[in-house]
Amino acid sequence: MHLNRKNISWPALTIAALALFLLGATLLTPDTSAQKIKQLPPPPPVPRYKPKPTPTPAPIEYDVVRVTSNLVGVPVSVTDAQGQPVRDLKPGDFRIEEDGKQQEIAQLGDPEQVPLDIALLIDVSSSVVARFDFEREAASRFLERVLKPEDRATIFAIDETPRLVQQLASASTASRSVLSIKPSNGFTAFFDSLVAATNYLDRNSSNGRRRIMVVISDGDDTARILTVSPGKTALIGMDAQLQLIQNAQLDIVHDIQRAEITFYSINPSGQTMRLNVRTARSETGMERFATATGGAAFVPAHESDLTNIFNRIASEIRSQYLLQYYSNDKSGSRAFRRISVTAPAHSELRVRAREGYYPKAK
Repeated sequence: MHLNRKNISWPALTIAALALFLLGATLLTPDTSAQKIKQLPPPPPVPRYKPKPTPTPAPIEYDVVRVTSNLVGVPVSVTDAQGQPVRDLKPGDFRIEEDGKQQEIAQLGDPEQVPLDIALLIDVSSSVVARFDFEREAASRFLERVLKPEDRATIFAIDETPRLVQQLASASTASRSVLSIKPSNGFTAFFDSLVAATNYLDRNSSNGRRRIMVVISDGDDTARILTVSPGKTALIGMDAQLQLIQNAQLDIVHDIQRAEITFYSINPSGQTMRLNVRTARSETGMERFATATGGAAFVPAHESDLTNIFNRIASEIRSQYLLQYYSNDKSGSRAFRRISVTAPAHSELRVRAREGYYPKAK
């Protein structure tokens, strides 16, 4: 087939070729408009809205519900006819009353889980010089035996005035402090020393710790600096002295009960103290402290019995039951509440607990 050159329109071809050329150039050339957009400066930041502070509304007064706990913990010692601790009793074996009303035992706690704070008081007066070294060594061994790592002991010397020998410390520190005590030839500030030790434990022993006081003395106060309640009448003569002793003992019972301390005493004078009315009254006072707090008062017949007595005290402390109950007395009164703990089905056993307690302020 032969084209007829005369029928071809050259201007049209020229225009078509030019159009193709421009199209190719457009495809190969970068988008200059896009470049121009990228090069534009960023827009100014949008101004942030700053809200006006909202005024604090006036506080709304709600009724405050105060949750108070009437939980009472009572350390209880149970011994057999030989004075040995009994360890296998259950909550159902005990009956506890508060002011004559039976209470429901909530828990029988393990005293081993409750750390101890012990105040050891040792008489250093002239009446104990002959046997002082033996007493001091026995007391030191007692602390080493009874105290565990979480327990503490404080040491007081019963001298002409109360003397703090060692603040609350570990067994090793406290036992060394006992061995450092020297006897004296002065009077015996027995009552003031008990008050000082009671106040010390009450201030420095926190809640949740068992408080024990162990006293080695004949209980005879010869310093004549008696801690008695204000307003008591001063009397004269032996009858007056005995009355003053009785008044001081009554005050101390209340102090020890308020501090929730269990009292133990060891009278190294033995049975000779029965020969004197005054010393007999002093021993009776220590027995009263022990009975009121669930402790015990010991009068060893021989000096050699002292170690056995210390061992009995240590075993008893470590085998006590910890009865816990919620008092059903909702009166809010802080007056003394009398406690009675018995084991009705075990009349052959001796059960000892504190006689009562003073409710704490809430």
